[in-house]
Amino acid sequence: MKTLKITVNGTPYDVQVEEVSGGAAPAAPAAAPAPAPKAAPAPKAAAPAAGAEVVSSPMPGTIMSINVKAGQAVKKGDVLVVLEAMKMENEIMAPHDATVAAVHVNKGDSVESGTALVSLQ
Repeated sequence: MKTLKITVNGTPYDVQVEEVSGGAAPAAPAAAPAPAPKAAPAPKAAAPAAGAEVVSSPMPGTIMSINVKAGQAVKKGDVLVVLEAMKMENEIMAPHDATVAAVHVNKGDSVESGTALVSLQ
C-alpha cells in the first residue's frame, strides 16, 4: 500500500492506493462525483415569427421583470424587460414604435448574452 496526499478543490485528502501485480493495470484514482443535474428550465415562448424583430439580451444576467405582453403596443424607449447584471438593473427598451409579437423569457430566468427576450412587429 502507498499513502498519497491528493488535493481536490483546495481540500487535501490522504488516500491509500494498493498496487496490483499479475498483469493488471494499476487502479486509477477515483473520480470526483458528478455534480447534481440542474432542474429543467421553464418552457419558453415559441421561436420568433418570420419577419419579427428580436430584442436580445446585451449581456448575461437575470430577468427581474417583464413590463410587456404579447399584442401590446410599445413606443420607442418603453422599457420591455429589466435585466439584472453585476448587481445593476438594466432597462431593455424598445428600439422603435412596434407591437410585441412574443415574450421569450420568464421572470427569474437566467439568460446569456444574445438570448432572445422579446419579438417585435
